[in-house]
Amino acid sequence: MKENRLRSLLNENTTSMSTRMWTTSVFFVEALASTGNFDYTEFVAEYAPFTQFDLQNFCIAAELHNMGSMIKIDFQNNAYMAQKAIASGFQAINFTDCQDAEQVTKAIKDTMPETPECGGRFGYPNNRFIGYQPNISQMEHAKRQKEIVRCFMIEKDIAVKNIEEICSVPGVDMIQFGPSDYCMSKGWDTKDHIDEFKAIERYIIDVALKHGVQPRCEIPNVEASKYYINLGVKQFSLSDQLAILSKFWDEEGGKLKNVISQL
Repeated sequence: MKENRLRSLLNENTTSMSTRMWTTSVFFVEALASTGNFDYTEFVAEYAPFTQFDLQNFCIAAELHNMGSMIKIDFQNNAYMAQKAIASGFQAINFTDCQDAEQVTKAIKDTMPETPECGGRFGYPNNRFIGYQPNISQMEHAKRQKEIVRCFMIEKDIAVKNIEEICSVPGVDMIQFGPSDYCMSKGWDTKDHIDEFKAIERYIIDVALKHGVQPRCEIPNVEASKYYINLGVKQFSLSDQLAILSKFWDEEGGKLKNVISQL
């Protein structure tokens, strides 16, 4: 699979749909891809354990079914992790915790090719997407690096204050609001400040669209998409592997426990 699925959709100014995976198991990646419903899937590496072999296998499974891939990475080692993920085959990076345009600019530079045209800091590592292809040329590799989709979480109060500058940085393709981290940075619990953080989310969506940056929104179900579609959102992440399982285990498990306890 040579085409960056998400990049193509963004270039066409059309919609995209993903879901979040907590596991790198190729069994689940293939099961998801076989539905044919998802343009790409996001591995939430910020939350879950993994090895570098896992990253390669995750991408291989997605590619075999013409499904794209995104990885959500920690801030502290984001240059190293993003480069390893891209070399493994990931087509999009979701950068967490960047606070200002300077940090966003660095993240983009670290994942852009080190060519005279781009001036990035990513070279020609003989990883899966070079050596095993086999041996794509340097400029083919540089072209793929440029096409990587770069998404940035806007999840700190300071990042919200810097949203205009962040969305003005060349190379920012998508932004996504993170209510949990945002509320934590304000000293809040989300349950006590729903109206406040929803207002902030609407604000950053408006700013992103004004700057030609695509807002990406996570939704728990299809019904929730209507609210965001009315705000101009086209990029969606539908639910979450762990959330779906936890909800079923809690609700249906609780019901069955109550039934059999009466036997």
